[in-house]
Amino acid sequence: MRWVYAVCVVLFLAIGGFLFTPSPVDSQAWTPPKAPPLEGELAQNDLLKQAELLAVGDVYGPEDVDVDKAGRVYGGTQDGKIIRVWPDGRVETWAQTGGRPLGMELDRHGNLIVADAYKGLLAIDPPSGNIRVLSREAEGLPFKFTDDVDIAPDGMIYFTDASSRFNQSEYMLDLLEMAPNGRLLRLDPATRKTEVLLRNLHFASGVAVSKDGKFVLVNETWKYRTLRYWLSGPKAGTAEIFIDNLPGFPDGIAADSQGRFWLALATTRNAFMDSIHPYPWVKEQIAKLPESLKPSPRNYGLVLVVSEDGNIIASLHDPTGEHLQEITSVEPNEGMLYFGSLHNDRIGRLPMSAVPALKKEKTP
Repeated sequence: MRWVYAVCVVLFLAIGGFLFTPSPVDSQAWTPPKAPPLEGELAQNDLLKQAELLAVGDVYGPEDVDVDKAGRVYGGTQDGKIIRVWPDGRVETWAQTGGRPLGMELDRHGNLIVADAYKGLLAIDPPSGNIRVLSREAEGLPFKFTDDVDIAPDGMIYFTDASSRFNQSEYMLDLLEMAPNGRLLRLDPATRKTEVLLRNLHFASGVAVSKDGKFVLVNETWKYRTLRYWLSGPKAGTAEIFIDNLPGFPDGIAADSQGRFWLALATTRNAFMDSIHPYPWVKEQIAKLPESLKPSPRNYGLVLVVSEDGNIIASLHDPTGEHLQEITSVEPNEGMLYFGSLHNDRIGRLPMSAVPALKKEKTP
């Protein structure tokens, strides 16, 4: 029976060693609201399966995309490239940031403004592809995870630092910690001054300025909600919940010319993750596990259409995730929708007219 005793001793030491190993997170308790059912405007459909696929196999991880006046589609890749897809389907490498380009937006001069997870907020000159750093810190705190960007009608640049504690490769640790590490920021291109508009956000990801420039939306991914920060009017300088208790993890968001917002949900809610959020100790132990043993996202494609009042108008799904999955951005452009993804090897394109709920409306 000595071998049984020896095995018990080994198991005891292994388990004890694991439990007493410091966790990489200082987790906080949170009790999520009950996930909404996928019914009504959220009912499952196959609309995303109708999307045309661009650059299949020639791009990996185009987390956000934008389209220039010539119809060329830009996207950032996992290895730091900015690729450009021409109308004839040709794919070229246009620039290399040396980091991980995420959110991107073309300004009025044709410069591509890029939120690079590791390099900060960048501007890329259209003719040459030369890269300038616009901002890397605010209030003395460097950006750890520059995530998304949008440009207001007056030229002001709004962007997010998803987490001031964990970088892009450590996003799961930020989720397990569930601490308010994110910020919403604004850069004045004229003065190059960066200011913090909102702090203490639970993973500040997508950002979108309203069509009239009166407010800006920012996603709090881990809390399944979107906040509205007023830029003008009697509520200027204040924030409120725009839409809450979403059916998944909100990532990118963009406004179209009709004032609607297109909200990309990277995946649906994870029941296991919701069940452990109230228990910090459990999350701290999970944070020590290898990546393969941590909660993983479901392969699912999901996009919501939201009114300026925060009401869900329609949803677009790919329940299997085989055609489009892990959608992290939607770019409305000239009546078309372009879909980016953090890990997919393609860019989706779908006419707005394919969305039944919008057929009675005038599409941009």
